[in-house]
Amino acid sequence: MFNHEKKDIFFDLDHTIWDFDKNAEESLHELYFKYKFDNLFNQASSTRFIETYTINNHRLWGLYHHGKISKPELRKARFSDTFTELGVDPKLFPEQFEQEYLTICPQKTNLFPNAHETLSYLAEKYNLHLISNGFKEACETKLEKSNLGRYFKNIFISEVIGVNKPDPRIFHFALETANAQAQQSLMIGDNLDADIRGALNVGIDAIFFNPNVVEKPKDVSHMIIDLKELQAIL
Repeated sequence: MFNHEKKDIFFDLDHTIWDFDKNAEESLHELYFKYKFDNLFNQASSTRFIETYTINNHRLWGLYHHGKISKPELRKARFSDTFTELGVDPKLFPEQFEQEYLTICPQKTNLFPNAHETLSYLAEKYNLHLISNGFKEACETKLEKSNLGRYFKNIFISEVIGVNKPDPRIFHFALETANAQAQQSLMIGDNLDADIRGALNVGIDAIFFNPNVVEKPKDVSHMIIDLKELQAIL
């Protein structure tokens, strides 16, 4: 399947192992009613609020990956833009809501199916590492609460390193620190831009994790829809 035997595997965290959308949905649903957003938005269900937030959050993370917005700008805009789209003055957004969200969400432990099983299998055969564009405090909490840190020899967090995927520098830093060779390494992630093309651009093979089964682009050779498929591939 690959031109060279693999020794080091680099994983993304959010949307690849840790189910960001599911964990965020649970957290936002709880807080929606705690802060009486059902009255504020005149919506008895939290569905529209969560859907709007999710779209905005994904868009803003795309900008953050490329350094076009900062961490504070991302965190502010994802809720203020959601309020604006839903016809409510963003000045009415309670700051404490976000603080609670930032505390609650990373403690959630919903992972994609077969995550522990697959990581345990791979850790016996390969050196596993993590490269995340997530924020330091949130990543550390997710890894601890979900008992994921034990699988990885190195954990690279972009906020600590100072550059985000797909910047080649974060991949070169990870390879050098892990004492890994690009041709003998593999990147697994959900984000075509940050994870897949970012890795391919520095000579690292990549597997597109695609649980939503969107159409695979022509420039992407390898794709899985369930983490368990890695046990057959590797």
